[in-house]
Amino acid sequence: MRTVMRQLHIWLSIPFGVVIAIICFSGAMLIFEREISAPFQRHYHYVESVGDSRLGVAEVMALVEPHLQEGQRITGITIPEDEERAWKVNLSQPKHAAIYVDQYSGEVLGTPERLKFFAVMFRLHRWLMDSRPEEGAIFWGKVIVGVSTLAMVVVLISGVVLWVPKSIKLWRNRSRIEVRKGVRRLLYDLHVVGGIYAVLLLLAMGLTGLTWSFEWYRNGFYRCFGVETQQPKGEQGRSKQQPVYDAWTVAYESVVGNYTPKRDVTLSQGTISVTLGGYGNSRASDRYTFDTATGEILSTTLYADSESANRLKGWIYSVHVGSFGGLFTRILWFLGAMLGATLPLTGYYLWFKRKGFI
Repeated sequence: MRTVMRQLHIWLSIPFGVVIAIICFSGAMLIFEREISAPFQRHYHYVESVGDSRLGVAEVMALVEPHLQEGQRITGITIPEDEERAWKVNLSQPKHAAIYVDQYSGEVLGTPERLKFFAVMFRLHRWLMDSRPEEGAIFWGKVIVGVSTLAMVVVLISGVVLWVPKSIKLWRNRSRIEVRKGVRRLLYDLHVVGGIYAVLLLLAMGLTGLTWSFEWYRNGFYRCFGVETQQPKGEQGRSKQQPVYDAWTVAYESVVGNYTPKRDVTLSQGTISVTLGGYGNSRASDRYTFDTATGEILSTTLYADSESANRLKGWIYSVHVGSFGGLFTRILWFLGAMLGATLPLTGYYLWFKRKGFI
């Protein structure tokens, strides 16, 4: 058994180690993207001063419409709970694009671009800098990341099997990192002991991350929790009629008063999403539908009553990025991912040293 595990550990690590290191490092860099980007983009996200009165939804939309590019349309608006934060008007393209507006002065603050460093880290993490191909072509970057993540899961499990001491006496030696016995011993301990310390975190990241890589894995993962997957609706079923933004205002006022303290609220054509925040599923939200002509609330779906697939999807994301436990778990995930990025490098060193290459 141990011989098989050793062979798996070595011969999967050698070809996939570099990619695993890149995935772990880039993932660690993305964990605190929002906090690092905020000082550089504060003028987009925050108003100059909080006024005594603010504009309505319809007025903000009217200010944004002249700034739309050809082919763009408004898909929704996010109204933050923090009164100092600017309102975010969501756009149809490019993906995740938005225009920010000072709801007190009416100033259109503009569209922030993702900082180039994080844009590179994201493309490395998801696709190894590959670009999305034409319809029907193989997305090689995505495939390589997915296969490498699968390899990482096997390497981690085989590493645990190899680490398990044969006697109680060896537990202590295999549970601490020696810093006074030379570089080779230090790197060995960082690889072996450090890997054990990080293994549960890395497995959580890897097993959840695979849901974005392979549809067959995602379907199986959901079924393990007794949940059937649903195909994304995309644009299907969405109304193409010109939104009546006065109705959006009525709907927003009908919902926002139900929450104390206030929550971030996102409106789109016929739907309202209220972000609940807190620990656990960081994407948990209550959802409402409303009459697009009058703003009357038609239905309410609280998070506790929402479909299992939606709840599980939010949990997968929260576990993958470590946001489910607030700042504490995010720091743990950052440290775990950084340690995961070093494991292939220390592994290469130990293998080269054993083979006499260095």
